Amino acid sequence: MLLVGTFFYCVGSAVVPLLNAEAYIAGVAALADDDIGRLGLWLVAVVAAAGQMVGKMAWYCAGRYALEWSWLRRKTSSPKWQSRLQTWQHRIGDRAWLGALILLVSAVTGFPPFAILSVIAGQLRVPIPVFLAAGMVGRTARFAAVLGASGWLAHLGWFPG
Repeated sequence: MLLVGTFFYCVGSAVVPLLNAEAYIAGVAALADDDIGRLGLWLVAVVAAAGQMVGKMAWYCAGRYALEWSWLRRKTSSPKWQSRLQTWQHRIGDRAWLGALILLVSAVTGFPPFAILSVIAGQLRVPIPVFLAAGMVGRTARFAAVLGASGWLAHLGWFPG
């Protein structure tokens, strides 16, 4: 039940930024403490990351198809805007590793915000497998770190558990 709840909470937190996945994950670690164990920690981190990536795909798709919306097309039809978009599409399109690296850093650190980069990745046509792989690895590392730190703090008695 913990894994199902974690997955769906993380889907929701990816779509609604007010729902904080890290706080939820920290609570899971603090309350579960020794029950999670090493393997369980990674399993919870992977499930949380999978939930986040399902939600981030909504942002990716919004970015990918937003330029087709008539009202947005009118706002972005200036030659200067189109030139910038094409420049970045070529930079990222010709160097898939660069897009993956930027996404990976954002997924781990949250800087720049991964939700914003998810939209931009869609607009720049980053291949979906690259987006999902970089996001999954980065978010898993992020959530594993939160779980590990929270479990350690709970073990020290800093959190009730």
